[in-house]
Formats: sequence, C-alpha cells, structure tokens
Amino acid sequence: MKSRETISAVIMTKNCEDLVEGTLKSVASWVDEIVVIDGFSTDRTVEICRRYTDKVFQNRWDGYRFCTERNLGNEKATKDWCFHVDPDERATPEFAKAVTRMLEKGTRHNAFEFRKKNFFMGRWMRHGGWYHYSLHLFRRGKATYDGVIHEKLHVDGSIGKLEAPVEHYPFVSIKQFVMRHNGYSSREAMALKEEKGMLPEKTIEFNLKEKPIKRFFKFYIKKRGFLDGTHGFIFSVLFAWVHFVNWVKYWELGSHENSSR
Repeated sequence: MKSRETISAVIMTKNCEDLVEGTLKSVASWVDEIVVIDGFSTDRTVEICRRYTDKVFQNRWDGYRFCTERNLGNEKATKDWCFHVDPDERATPEFAKAVTRMLEKGTRHNAFEFRKKNFFMGRWMRHGGWYHYSLHLFRRGKATYDGVIHEKLHVDGSIGKLEAPVEHYPFVSIKQFVMRHNGYSSREAMALKEEKGMLPEKTIEFNLKEKPIKRFFKFYIKKRGFLDGTHGFIFSVLFAWVHFVNWVKYWELGSHENSSR
C-alpha cells in the first residue's frame, strides 16, 4: 500500500535561462518527477534543466497553441498528478505543504484551483482580480488542455480549491510587458479570426470603443484595484489596453482582407 499519491511537475520552456532555475528549485524537493517540454532553446535553458531532471523533451512549436505543449507534457508525465508550473512562477513552501498533505490524505477531486500571487513592479498585487485562482493541478488522465494562448483545462470530475499560493513574476518592466503582449495580441487576433471569421462591424466597434473602458472599470473599481494605489491603476490600464490591442489587430486583419478584394 503506497503511502501517498505521486506528482509530476511539468514545465514548458524556451530561452528562459534567467528564470527557470528558480522554478526548478521551488519544486525539486517535493515532487516525484520533473518533466520539461522545451521549444529548442538556444541559450542555457536545457543545460540548467538537465541538472534537475533527465526528462527533458524538445518539441518545435509555433508559440501559438500552448495547449499542444501542455498536453505533450501530460503524455510524458508518469505520476498520479500533474502540476503545471511556468518558468516565471515559483511554488511556495505553503503550496508544497498543501499539495503534499492532499497527496497523503487522498481526495475525491480530480483537480484543484490554487491561488496565484502576481508581482508587479516591486509589489505583490492583492486586488483588481490579480490575486486569483489558477487551474493547473490535476489527476493525470482526468484533464486536458484546449485553446490558443490562454489555454483552458477541461476536467473530468470535480474541482477543489487550495488557498496556498504560487508566486508569479510576469514581467520586470513595462517595456517587457508591451513587447510580450504585442506578440500575444497578434496570435489572439488570428485565433479569433480563425474561429469566428469576421464579426459584424457593430461587435468590433463595441470591443474597440466600449469594452476596454468596461474592463478598466471592472479591474479598478469593481474588483477594487484602486486599493493597490498607483500600481493598481497602471495594472488596470494595461490590461484594458491589452483588450484594445487584441481587437484593433483583429480589425486590421479584416481591413487587409477587404482591401485585397
């Protein structure tokens, strides 16, 4: 009779030598297996990962459908549970303790949401929806990922909650944020066009002119982002801007299509 269920940490990497060792250290002492899916990094990422695990698999991908890499990680994992953790995230000691306790006691759930703490420009965000739940811990074989960029986990069975947090360091500067989301927004626009085609002009105008304002109101007022002061204001503006850029690039795709006719 085994003393507890086992767990695999699954990490997706590409050219993240400055980040990934912190992630590996945060899980190495308590998980049973570390699985790395690497997108053919050209820096020292793979070398660093191989200090912690021999299960490093390289797979060339387009940086578009993140679900493909995550599901490949699930296939390569061999333990009872999977915990997906990104190179800009750190499992806290509290999280490790909570998960270990769950593995020892057993559970009727097939997945767990856990808290994610976002670190923004020198401060932990506590409001505005940025101290939220994340669903990346599940029983292997009972869940699969789907979607583009912001992939979604589909779980066969019930989902529990853990209050213990994972720390998230999404970017170190506004410049990095803008550069990263410039890439994401192009993919989001293409994915929307692939899925929906070109939507009515009224829908596009709503998402360009009204929805960004509604998003700012949601983050800053409804979810009390103002309690995080200037940080909360800037964070709310930035993520309203993200929606605008996604949709203006979608609009641009339609404009190019129309001009070519």
